[in-house]
Amino acid sequence: MEISMTQALFIALTTGLCYSGQLLGIYSNRALVMSFFVGVILNDIPTALTMGAIAELAYMGFGVGAGGTVPPNPVGPGIVGTIMAITLKNQGVTPESALALSFPFAVLFQLVTTVLYSLFAGTTNSAQKLIKEGKFKKFNWLANLTFIGFFITGFAIGFFASVSRPALQSFVEALPKWLINGFSVSGGLIPAIGFAMIMSVMLEKKLTPYVLLGYICAAYLRLPTIAIALAGTVFALITYYENPDTKTVDNFDKKNAKELYHDLSNFAEEDFSDGI
Repeated sequence: MEISMTQALFIALTTGLCYSGQLLGIYSNRALVMSFFVGVILNDIPTALTMGAIAELAYMGFGVGAGGTVPPNPVGPGIVGTIMAITLKNQGVTPESALALSFPFAVLFQLVTTVLYSLFAGTTNSAQKLIKEGKFKKFNWLANLTFIGFFITGFAIGFFASVSRPALQSFVEALPKWLINGFSVSGGLIPAIGFAMIMSVMLEKKLTPYVLLGYICAAYLRLPTIAIALAGTVFALITYYENPDTKTVDNFDKKNAKELYHDLSNFAEEDFSDGI
């Protein structure tokens, strides 16, 4: 599948908006969001959503850095991976193998993100200086410089990822079929690693039966994800309503309420003029 220049520009614009949108806290820099828009532009939404969903499963585990570590950037699977999954599926590239092939790009893009943050780290002091000097127009430019820098970088990433599709195709065609199949298997294991990382933090002994039940529903009963989620919701509601600790409000009698009101009234009447 060929990508026209118009499609390349739309992908570049989408990448720029999604990549810079992370500064606004709107979660646009998510693999599923970017994959969807790439699927709309390339007219293959099912493959794009499959790619985005697999990437999101993986990023549920290692998408949040632990301590000082920085996770790979979702632009890798969201843009580059989706382009490969759609345009190279006739060459045997599946969403799973595209996920594995896109992770080097995800690491590279995160390094680019770190460099951008480092370059614009000193703008705060300059912005404060401009405010004191009353140069508000220059302050507006400087305050939005980080966003502009992220947008331009994202635009460049999306554009070069689109126009370099022939190079990606040549690279994939040079790989032996057994290696591409191996990438598909490894890509399918990445979401499992993500879940394992989540469970290593959240799993408690009392929750083990629910984990086993979910595995049975998925592996043996082959229930869809929505059905398993609904079954989990049922057990969550049962646990919530049977746990006496969740009924604190119901057990809070009027006597305790009066005592709390009296204590708050005394606290409000104290003199804090000396700062103590």
